[in-house]
Amino acid sequence: MFKLSKKADYGLIAVKHLAMHRQEHACSANEIAEEYGISVTLMAKVLQRLAREGVVVAKHGSTGGYQLAKDPGQVSALDVISAIDGPVLITSCVTSHGNCETTERCSVREPLRKVNESILGVLSTVTIAQMSEEPTEPVLVGLSSSMRSSSHMRSS
Repeated sequence: MFKLSKKADYGLIAVKHLAMHRQEHACSANEIAEEYGISVTLMAKVLQRLAREGVVVAKHGSTGGYQLAKDPGQVSALDVISAIDGPVLITSCVTSHGNCETTERCSVREPLRKVNESILGVLSTVTIAQMSEEPTEPVLVGLSSSMRSSSHMRSS
């Protein structure tokens, strides 16, 4: 199953938090971890990795903490995920030892490459600024009411 790592999830949470508070102050790992119920140690590691990769910058001193290195509109979800997990790949066609053993006869390599490119394309167009926007209407409410209607029709 294609799934982001827990660290990548936490990285997105942290970067969104920094985007939402960027005008106020630099945020500490402790502040972010407490806000979202995440281990402080793990959040500190995630923020350190994001700083090493240039997604965030660490500010030292009494008002220290972390801030986004760029405007939230210039940071994509892919930037954050790649900084934490490395390249986003949905198949193991290419390993650290080169191509897999069935490369010559593989019938899904090219279609899966296209799927991977599509996923990368979507993740690169979703910005942290977009992720930080408040939704105009709750989507799940609309889904649950339409689901109730369809289940009501079946039972009639």
